[in-house]
Amino acid sequence: MIRKLTTLLLLALSLTATAQTHVLDVNTKKLGAPVQPTMYGIFFEDINYAADGGLYAEMVKNRSFEFPQHLMGWRAFGNFQLKDDGPFERNPHYVRLAYSGHSDKFTGLENEGFFGIAVKEGASYRFSLWARCPEGGKSTLEVSLVDNDTMGEDQRFVGVKVDVEGREWKKYTATITSPRTEPKGALRIFLAGDKATTDVEHISLFPTDTWKGRENGMRKDLAQALFDMHPGVFRFPGGCIVEGVNLETRYQWKNSVGPVENRPLNENRWHYTFGYRFYPDYFQSYGLGFFEFFQLCEDFGCEALPVISCGLSCQFQNPDPTKPGVHADIDALEPYIQDALDLVEFANGPADSKWGKVRADMGHPEPFNLKFLAVGNEQWDYDEAHGGYGPVFTERLKKFSDALRAKYPYLKLIGTTGPNSEGWDFDLLQPRMKELKVDLYDEHYYRNEAWFLSHGLRYDAYDRKGPKVFAGEYACHGSNKHKWNHYYTSLLEAAHMTGIERNADIVHMATYAPLFAHVEGWQWRPDAIWFDNLRSFKSVSYYVQQLFAMNKGTNVLSLTMDKQPVAGQAGQDGLFASSVFDAGTGEIIVKVVNTSDAAQPITLNLLGIKGGRTVQTITLSHNGMDDENTLDNPEKITPKQGTLTCDAGKKNTLLLDDIPAKTFRLYKIKK
Repeated sequence: MIRKLTTLLLLALSLTATAQTHVLDVNTKKLGAPVQPTMYGIFFEDINYAADGGLYAEMVKNRSFEFPQHLMGWRAFGNFQLKDDGPFERNPHYVRLAYSGHSDKFTGLENEGFFGIAVKEGASYRFSLWARCPEGGKSTLEVSLVDNDTMGEDQRFVGVKVDVEGREWKKYTATITSPRTEPKGALRIFLAGDKATTDVEHISLFPTDTWKGRENGMRKDLAQALFDMHPGVFRFPGGCIVEGVNLETRYQWKNSVGPVENRPLNENRWHYTFGYRFYPDYFQSYGLGFFEFFQLCEDFGCEALPVISCGLSCQFQNPDPTKPGVHADIDALEPYIQDALDLVEFANGPADSKWGKVRADMGHPEPFNLKFLAVGNEQWDYDEAHGGYGPVFTERLKKFSDALRAKYPYLKLIGTTGPNSEGWDFDLLQPRMKELKVDLYDEHYYRNEAWFLSHGLRYDAYDRKGPKVFAGEYACHGSNKHKWNHYYTSLLEAAHMTGIERNADIVHMATYAPLFAHVEGWQWRPDAIWFDNLRSFKSVSYYVQQLFAMNKGTNVLSLTMDKQPVAGQAGQDGLFASSVFDAGTGEIIVKVVNTSDAAQPITLNLLGIKGGRTVQTITLSHNGMDDENTLDNPEKITPKQGTLTCDAGKKNTLLLDDIPAKTFRLYKIKK
């Protein structure tokens, strides 16, 4: 009997200890640091077919025949010639179609699109091309959408005729309405019979229902997903593509503006960077250019953050900065600096300035009100132990900074601490960013689960007197799951973001990366949004970003456990937490992440408010740590709303809750 009572007593004590609540003290009486409107945003890089074949709604691959293999993406047949004296200076190639010599032989072209040309039943598509009859006369082009895999009589399932007339180049358009949904179609063009020889250039197919209905528009579902993230800042046009594998292939913003027909092709370093996922037909058409990026920022109501080349090509691929022709010499930076100055004029200059006029001619006479500019991507300096080449980045950054601040003193400049979150290069660059007095510096970290669990206090010890921080690229890359979008890594990103939020006085921007990935054409994962040609889905990481962005509040509130930040520290049982106040809604917003394998009872001790209240909760939770959303099950893991009730204390308000294992929960309490 004594033995049984002792056992029961020990069991009771064990249960009591297990159930002991974690008290989270939230001081609602004193507002902390402002949370910047730019705190949570989006970063766009043209990787994983994010632009051509993705967000940019053009459906024709190599529409201007400017790929190095000029007919890549096309099948040409019959009597055709490739020519190079076309109407567009920077896109001179076109195809000449002529009579085949027999009524039963066809001359024409067929385009495969990006992993096929996908159309939806009842949807309309705008076909366009530039064409002429060089010898005079008239011709007819028979334009069809085809299914080459059909077992039916006719591969063509819809088509239109386009009549071409005259020796001068003209733009012709036609609308095609699809009678069916076809995920893997193609676009076919026949020169009808013995009609006049016809030259064709810049052949294009867009859905008419693009984002905001724009002709040179964005794919509607993907743009809507970005809008729904409620971004505060939009970093573009990329990271590594800004640098290029060499200076010739760097992103040059001036090539991305003006008439779309005359924007030159550029390489995309992501088609050859990874030999194990190789896409030799992946280029940049620049159809989605700087004007379109600025326009999207305006649509989303967020700040634009363009990134420009600093005259250094990718240092990963060019480790020796002394190699001739790899990087711009320090004394030859003037064209690069002028590009930066001209960009600000393009964005903000009056409509009668040189580059402001280019913007105005594109349909936007009002300035875009650019406030931020990043110089360089993942550049770094060298110490004696790592090449001894010296301050190759910072000496260039200073020249840019001097010129930009002299002409545009209001502009906030962003430098970088290189490609790593710690180590010799980070330690070298961080104090130099302070010396150069940049407004923010850009940190990048793609790290595993252990790193995210152990770095909850990363920003608590940062120098408050130096530049502010922009966490410009980050994601949790699972160590044993091939870096896939599984639930657990997204949960750890949420835990990390509580530390970003708690330190809003020093961290002013944060953007997850990468943004997009085509399921048939990716080189990098995890990613926020996945898609094929007809569908898309949002990863759990997307929902984490969205929940923080939609609930960022206006001011940090102190939240502690035993007077310590809740950051996965010893004795905190895997809990991470932050709290903000939203002056617009009058809400206290508390975010708690339980990374442990057990449910954790918590008490929110809301100091400074009294009385019982109804609490809105939003919960991300799932039993399968390796589970993910997919095209076929896009809402397998999504935030769920609920309600709880606060109890009234004598001098406070208390909320008792049990947070399930591996769960992110957000609480919204009216003050």
